[in-house]
Order: sequence, then C-alpha cells, then structure tokens
Amino acid sequence: MKNRGWIGIVLMLGVGAGGCGSGDNDSASEAPVPDLAADAGSGSPQQQGELGAEPGGSAGAGAAPTGANPAIPPAQAPTAGPGTAAGSPIGVAGTGASAGAAAPAVPPQSWDAGQDDRFEAVGSNPFVLAAHDPFSTFAADVDTASYDIFRQQAERKLLPIADSVRVEDFVNYFSYAYPAPAADAEHPFAVSLAAAPNAFGRDTTLLRVGIQAENPPPFQKKPTNLVFLVDTSGSMSAPEKLPLVQYLIKHGLDVLAAEDRVSIVTYSSQALIQLPPTAVSAKAEIAAVVDRLYAEGSTNGAGGIQLAYEQATMGFIAGGINHVVLCTDGDFNIGISDPKLLVDFIKDKRASGVTLTALGFGNDNLNDVLMEKVSNAGNGMYSVITSEGQAARYAEDRMLRTLMHVAKDLKIQIEFNPEQVEAYRLIGYENRAIADSDFRDDQVDAGEVGAGHRVTALYELVRKGETIPAPERAPAAKGGNPVAGEREAGAEDLVLVKVRYKEPNATDADAAKEVVSRLAPSEIGGLFDQADQDLRWVAAMAAFAEILKESPYATPSQLGALREVFASQAERDTERKEFLTLFDATVAVLPAP
Repeated sequence: MKNRGWIGIVLMLGVGAGGCGSGDNDSASEAPVPDLAADAGSGSPQQQGELGAEPGGSAGAGAAPTGANPAIPPAQAPTAGPGTAAGSPIGVAGTGASAGAAAPAVPPQSWDAGQDDRFEAVGSNPFVLAAHDPFSTFAADVDTASYDIFRQQAERKLLPIADSVRVEDFVNYFSYAYPAPAADAEHPFAVSLAAAPNAFGRDTTLLRVGIQAENPPPFQKKPTNLVFLVDTSGSMSAPEKLPLVQYLIKHGLDVLAAEDRVSIVTYSSQALIQLPPTAVSAKAEIAAVVDRLYAEGSTNGAGGIQLAYEQATMGFIAGGINHVVLCTDGDFNIGISDPKLLVDFIKDKRASGVTLTALGFGNDNLNDVLMEKVSNAGNGMYSVITSEGQAARYAEDRMLRTLMHVAKDLKIQIEFNPEQVEAYRLIGYENRAIADSDFRDDQVDAGEVGAGHRVTALYELVRKGETIPAPERAPAAKGGNPVAGEREAGAEDLVLVKVRYKEPNATDADAAKEVVSRLAPSEIGGLFDQADQDLRWVAAMAAFAEILKESPYATPSQLGALREVFASQAERDTERKEFLTLFDATVAVLPAP
C-alpha cells in the first residue's frame, strides 16, 4: 500500500498532563513500517526515553528498569503485546482517595477553591477609541475547553471559577449557519458579517464576524498517524479519568481506516512505550493494550514527551496527519519542566510535521494555562472531556476534522472607520491578541482552521458621538494620538475586515494570502429581534459568559432576556438543547443580581 494511504497518529497518554501538535517539514520522511502489527507484539514495553536520547536507542542513566510495566497490573502484564488476548477489566490502584463519593445534599454555589486547578486571569478588553487606534488584531482560536469546564460544573450544580471562563470558547463551541465558500472559490473560507443594536442593557451596537472554512468532500480523510500520550499516574484512577481516556481511544479506532496507525505511550513514575506504531487493522490487539492500562504511581514521566514524538517519527506519513494526543487530568511532568522550553519544543516538532493536542480529564488538578499553551504551540485544539458522550463526540467530530487544516497562521484584523465608530471593544480573545504591526508579518505564528470549522468574534461598538459605557471596575477607555499604520477603510465603510492566512503546507518563507470584507453603516439591523439567529445566539452567549466571568461589562439583570434567546433556538441542535438545561441549572445557583 502506498504511504499516502496511511494516517499516522501518535497518542500520548499520561495522568495529569496532555498535549498535541502538528506541522509540515520538507525534511521529514516516512519511516518504513513493513509489518506494524507483528512489530507491536515483539517484546516487552520499551524503556523510558529522555530528551536528547537517540530515537530507538538506549535511554541512558535515566532509563526505567526493565520488567513489568507499572501502568499494567503485574498479574496482567503482557508477555507478547497486541497479539495477546484482551486482559481482565481495568484495575484501580489505591490512591488514598475514594472515587465516586456521594455529592453533598446541598451543593456549594462555586467550585471548590481549595483544588489545584490553575487558570489565568486575562481580564476584559477595554473600549478603544477608533480615532486613536482603529485596528483590532487577533489570532483565530477554536478551543472549547472553557465551555467544557462550564458544562462539567453546571452538571454538578456548581459555578465555574471566573478565571476559567473564556468568552471565545463559549461562542465557538456552537455551530452556525454561515455560508461556506463555493467549491471553486479562490480562498478556503468565507467571511460573514452582521450587526444589530445591543439588546442586553446598553445602548450600543453589536458586530459579529464569522469565518466559515470549506467543507471537505464526503468521506475524504487524510492518512493518519496518531500517538496517544497517556497519564497513568495514581490520580488518573477516578472513573472520569483513565477509564474515560480508554473509552475515547477505543471509540476513536472506529473512525480511523485500517491502514491508519496508532501508538500509545504512558507516563507515571516512568515513561513507557505500550504500543509502537500499529496498523488500525489490528484493532482487537490495540484495544487489548488499552484495556490493560492501569493508574498507579507518581506523575514524573521524564522523557514521556520525547518518547511520544519518537513514535510519531517512526510512524510518520508524508502528506498525512501526524499527531500526538496528550491525555491527562491536569498538571503534568512529561520530561521538560520549564513551560517555555516545553512550548518551544512542541513548536519545533510542529515544524517537522507533527502536531499536538492536549485533552483534560477529571474535575480537579487542571493546569488550564499550560494545557492551552501547549495545544496552541502544537496547532491542536484544547478540550476537556467530561463524559462518554463527550468522548464519543470528540472522536467522531473533532479528533481528525480539527487536524485537517485548510488554513494556518490565520490572523484577523478589523479596521473601524472613526467617522462612524467612536469606540469598540473585542469581547473575548484577551490572550490571543496580536500587535497591529504584526498582521502582515508572515513570520508571526497565529491560529489554524480545520475543514468545516468556523471562527466567530463579537465586538461591542459605540457609534460616533455616543457615550462610551464606563461601568464600575471597567478598564479606562484607551485613547491618545493616532497610532501608526495605513488606513484602508473607506468613507462608506463601518468596518473593514481583513483575514490573512497561509496554505496548510506553506513554509515560513511563503507569503500569506489575504481576504477583505466590508460592512456599511446601512447594513446595521434596525432591531435585535430582527437580526439573524446566529447573531442573536452569539450575542446572548457572549453576554452569559461575561456574567460567569464576572466581567465589569456583565449585565446579570438581563438573564431573563438571555433565556428567551436560548429557549427560542433550543431545538436547532443537540448542543443548544443541552445548553438550555445547563443555563437553567447555573442560574439557580448564581447570586441574585
């Protein structure tokens, strides 16, 4: 079979941490894999690897001792590999905690602040005077982890920690009816603009910017090489952690082709190769390895990240998807302790054609800040998996589709006409800002857009001559002398939207392409209720997220109006119907406005 018929996926599994990334490298070549299923069964798990160790060579002084794999109970330790029969049900090592304790009769109103979750307080974007700086520039982002965390807490009748709320994750979680580009369109995505009066407590205007990527032809999928890097430390023994990881991996096998490749690396007290690159045609053997994974020991898998990328290199498929999936319950030690060095390492590997995604599992110990950073560095999509239903949805709808990029380094710049707009603020994307001067610097890294995906952003505008809202605790509006930069918006424009991107296989030296779209003042709708349903949902969702975020711009007095929007669209799809239930559960524990 030709190499282009393979999809190589490397999954990195480890308790307490995870990540994945992707990239293209002209120098990367596909390692020969003459008989993957046979190779997978040729011996005991390999030794721990370390940064700097030669692929396939000795791990050196830090190598794990040979013998039984601590990720598999001694009684079930395999002697052959994927060719052996499936083991008995997953064992759970004692961790001193009782998994599945009953919830209190009266739930608290907020997440337990004593847990070790780590979130970044990114604040809220201020209003910016258009006469001072008409440019708003940011990188595309389609992560959903913040919404995943909200869902997890709402199901437990808890409020999310305010710092865990990223408005863009809430907005981008849902699908929208933006028009897709025509099959023969010059660019792989289309820009959709809409504006209407704000209906949620302020006399301002809302502008929605939607970007819809082209849909792939039916049944078209690139060959895939996946590496699962799995955390198997003791904290992963809870039902919503390692067992859910195992469910996701086995469900994911059903969406892969027989010629695709899967590898499994685990880390706990040591890092081990549980499964070298193996053809998915050996599904039963792969599932048997997955079933025998066992949570035990500390989270100190030095070399885990290196081992995962080594497997990705061994199974590399030129022109295919080569991806590492990091599965963890939060904080992690996978061989590089310095966060900056870890991010730089993942970026370097991305340049070689291997991308990385971080998936979080469980209710505690989540290092949200680092998980988001490593996913961004790996061109992956950071998510938190909270149930079997979410695991199945991720495997079916996101695991591969998010990696089939139609554009990379996608940057968005909105230019406001100061003759029409007094001030503006971008709602969300606080940690995705890009310097205005970097918009046309094609060396600056930005976001990726997968086939069929969409990116949405929402702005609150103050029209010319109107008063800028200044609620309590809000940051001061940014003003001053006009910033440098050529003004390209015409006198007839309300806004000029510029989207810059590169083709998925473009090199750093290749020039980016640019798409321009405009919206005139006459195109602002007269009433919010008459705006298209996508704009109404986006506006209501952003307003709700700002309430949870405790933003100074939040309007909790508008919860009733928000519910009307959500209820009116609850039958559009399963996600919206589910959200209405989550919304009601959350409002029940919100403090009174």
